Amino acid sequence: MSSVAFEAINWNRPTSELAQVFWDQQWKQIWFPEEVAVSKDIKQWQSFEHQDTYKKVFGGLTLLDTLQTNVGMNEISRHVTDLQEKAVLTVFGSFEAIHAKSYSYIFTTLCKNDEIDEVFKWVQENEFLQYKAKKITDIYESIEAGDDASLWKAMFASVMLESFLFYSGFFYPLYLGGQGTLRNSAEVISLILRDESIHGVAIGFFAQQLFAKLPQQKQEELTVWGYELLLDLYQNEMKYTEDVYAGTNVADDVKVYVRYNANKALMNIGLEPMFPEEEVNPIVMNGIANTGSTYDFFSQKGATYAVAKVAPITDATFDFSDKGLK
Repeated sequence: MSSVAFEAINWNRPTSELAQVFWDQQWKQIWFPEEVAVSKDIKQWQSFEHQDTYKKVFGGLTLLDTLQTNVGMNEISRHVTDLQEKAVLTVFGSFEAIHAKSYSYIFTTLCKNDEIDEVFKWVQENEFLQYKAKKITDIYESIEAGDDASLWKAMFASVMLESFLFYSGFFYPLYLGGQGTLRNSAEVISLILRDESIHGVAIGFFAQQLFAKLPQQKQEELTVWGYELLLDLYQNEMKYTEDVYAGTNVADDVKVYVRYNANKALMNIGLEPMFPEEEVNPIVMNGIANTGSTYDFFSQKGATYAVAKVAPITDATFDFSDKGLK
């Protein structure tokens, strides 16, 4: 029998800066897809011109959230030693599962079974989608027990997924929702995006704390590794974008949005942006801020979500200066 005493998590004595903040904010945002009236999109969907692109977008998002649920959060939390951070990561994993289920809810509402099966077959066959899934998974599965550098790499990969790679998919429903098209499906994406914002900031913060403990030479090595990984993922993402959005006129705007979020991902992890500033298509920003006349992204769950009010996310949510972060 092991001589090591098992430790119980004690939330009364904080062991991790901001773990309680991230825990509280995530649970304030609890939601379920079935409580959004996606069925109101059916009439528009029947005459929608680019159904194939829309379905592929959601297929790709489903794969990434499946990966994050079953591999990413599990592997990272398994190697994190702080029990409160472990708990936060476990909660994040649960929400990733809700996200993956949400896409299926939209599929079930709008599509026939044979169409859905065709999309999931495409997911397995698309080389660019499979490339990024394998790249991220390999990093998650390469964490070595007690090795902070490999754990940091996994956290970096997670932030890249949460704050960067999702957004080539998020673009289209937000773009359409910002114009009043398939607005209820866009509302689901807005709710998911709210969660991913928390995940990217939180895991980025945990990674920064880990990074600060490493020797300067190792920090420099990891910084180079991180930028190289981002560049590799970005080049693949450009090909993925061209493939998924072929036949539409929005691919160039999607690429701008991807670069914008790549910079945000780097800032979450504490590194300098890689790409020059560009103006994101204002319709997409409108899709985030207002998917309907009564939808307020920053104060409630949405026009069709009537269960509970969510605490607002503002810049102050991520201002940690008065919470012990120096």
